[in-house]
Amino acid sequence: MITESAIDRLMTIGIKPSLQRVAIMQYLLDNRTHPTVDEIYSGLQPNMPTLSRTTVYNTLKLLSEKGAVLTLDIDKNQSRYDGNISLHGHFLCTKCGHIEDLFIEQLDFLKQFHPDGAEIRDVQLLYKGVCKNCK
Repeated sequence: MITESAIDRLMTIGIKPSLQRVAIMQYLLDNRTHPTVDEIYSGLQPNMPTLSRTTVYNTLKLLSEKGAVLTLDIDKNQSRYDGNISLHGHFLCTKCGHIEDLFIEQLDFLKQFHPDGAEIRDVQLLYKGVCKNCK
């Protein structure tokens, strides 16, 4: 299986691939856990001692604005980030907070629903419930 590299993703959308940007993008491609800013920072900081939370936050904001990552508004207290930018939904366990991707066939139909003259920029399909581990 061929996987997209962080540098390829950044270059494709026109973002200059600095060391920090590549590391953050690669973290999201490698860790499909829908991490928060703090989780990304904690995962990268031991190998990048000069990395700051502000750099992580600003980089994620840029990546989200350019469409390289998805910003998920699932958690009321903090945003989560997804390196998988394909159209898909999410399942949130309301007990443990685990989030997983849901790939639903023919989800493209959601793109057709919009008010006249509107431009849809984000669709977030969220299922909430209790995961099999918490049941």
